[in-house]
Amino acid sequence: MNYTKLINFGGTPCVEFSAGGYKALVAYEIGSNVIRLHDDKNGMEFFRFDPNNTADNIRQSAEVWGLPTLYLPNRFADGILKTSDAVYHLPVNEKAPYNNHIHGFLHKRAHTLKEHHADDNCAVVKTCYRYDENDEFFRYFPVRFLAEFTFTLSEHGLEHEVKLTNLSDKMMPISLATHTTINSPFADGGKEGNIRLHAPIGKRCELNDRCLPTEELLELNTSDTEYLKGGKRPVLQVVDNEMYFGETMNLNGQPFHGVVAEDTESGKKLCYEVSDEYRFWIFWNDRGFNKYFCPEPMTAMIDAPNLSLPPEVSGYREIRPNESFTAHQRFFTIA
Repeated sequence: MNYTKLINFGGTPCVEFSAGGYKALVAYEIGSNVIRLHDDKNGMEFFRFDPNNTADNIRQSAEVWGLPTLYLPNRFADGILKTSDAVYHLPVNEKAPYNNHIHGFLHKRAHTLKEHHADDNCAVVKTCYRYDENDEFFRYFPVRFLAEFTFTLSEHGLEHEVKLTNLSDKMMPISLATHTTINSPFADGGKEGNIRLHAPIGKRCELNDRCLPTEELLELNTSDTEYLKGGKRPVLQVVDNEMYFGETMNLNGQPFHGVVAEDTESGKKLCYEVSDEYRFWIFWNDRGFNKYFCPEPMTAMIDAPNLSLPPEVSGYREIRPNESFTAHQRFFTIA
């Protein structure tokens, strides 16, 4: 039976919801993070999850648990963010030799639970966060906005929608990402050595020693093409901030904009589909031996507002006062 209910997980309120054979937990006071998604029928743990974790531990490193949504994501050189009508100086929170601002603030805030309900078809959770003068970050970035999240669980998996609405009188920069932490192994009883990642990537975006784009777009080398062939091992070796244009592949005869992780022994597949707004992927695995890996979809390149590349290449965009931007993701299994 499909349901939603309020629970306490490790010291923070969460909504537990279940539908279509899947079960999930949304920690709305930790950035609306989906701290768990599990396929109960096929025995698959999507995200990095520890049942004995505490809320404080998740908060201390909110980027590397569950499904954290980042605004403003990734790096801005020297903390500078240039928009069409302003220049903002964000705090430099990534130490030398990087000296960047990294990952913004949205995933660290206590969001508000708006509603949760279930019927015969699905279970739904809605949360929001209103960013204004009450946020300590506002002195760096005085652009009011509303972030709204809708999580829908059904036989089609978990659908994740983010809507940003500009409530200010300024242009609002749009760069959005999720720092998606895939559990390794994700199949119950599986082995890390059997995981392979299939990703339809385009050109690689070269990064310098500060993990910022050089603006050089590279043809794929032999290692890169492992993603295209579905043979990339995303753990047990270092994958460090590899950024690519995202393309589309076929999955079961249908166009698919996303990535697929497979447990080659069982044939179980974890599928991660994103809407066209997510134009780039970064792959990272925290040195490869920490039981998770991150295929991170982004709507824009690292440091996109500050690059000389045109927006149609960098993915950077802005929305006007009272305009909204919406992006979607979906997680499901094939077993």
